[in-house]
Amino acid sequence: MCGIIGYIGKRDAAPILMEGLHRLEYRGYDSAGIAVAHAGELRLAKCKGRVRELEKLLPARFKGAPGIAHTRWATHGEPSDRNAHPHCDGANRIAVIHNGIIENAVALRARLESAGVVFRSETDSEVLAHLIAAMPERALNAAGAAHPPGRLSRRWRGRAGARRRLRDRDPRRRADRQDPVDDHLGERSLRQRRI
Repeated sequence: MCGIIGYIGKRDAAPILMEGLHRLEYRGYDSAGIAVAHAGELRLAKCKGRVRELEKLLPARFKGAPGIAHTRWATHGEPSDRNAHPHCDGANRIAVIHNGIIENAVALRARLESAGVVFRSETDSEVLAHLIAAMPERALNAAGAAHPPGRLSRRWRGRAGARRRLRDRDPRRRADRQDPVDDHLGERSLRQRRI
C-alpha cells in the first residue's frame, strides 16, 4: 500500500519527510520520492527501490519547506525512477502525489496530449498535475485551491487521496477525494504525532 506524507512549517522538510517515509516502509512499496519548495522553485528526488536508496540520492543541501513525499506500489506503469511519485506539470510548478486509481486516466491523458502536454511517466497520477496546471487562474482562490472545490474533482473518476504542492502558491493547497489516505504534518514533529 502506498504512503503519503506532507510537511508545512519553518524547518527544512526533507529530514522530517524522510523519517516519515521510513515509518511507512512496513506498508510495502517499490519506489519512493520527495519534493520540497526552495527559493521559489521545486526540488525533486525520486527513485525505484527502497527509501534508503532515495536518501543516498538527496544532495547535502536538499533544503526547503513545505514538502511532500510518497512510497508507491505500481498500478499504472512499471516500477521505475520516472514512474515514482511525485509527478510535476510541464513547468515544474506543481508536484502531485496520489494514492488510488484514476479510472478515466487514458481519456484525460489523450485530451491533454492533444493540447500539447508532454507526459514524463506511464502513471495515471501525472494526469492530476497537468489538469491542475491547465486550470484557469480565475478557477483558483486566493489560497491556491480549486474553486469551487469540486471543479477539478469532476474531471477525473476514481477513489483516491492526493496531495499537491504549488511552488508559487499557498502550501496548504490540497485535494482529497472520497477516501483520503494521506497524513499531513504541520509544525509538530513526527515524534509528537502518531502516523
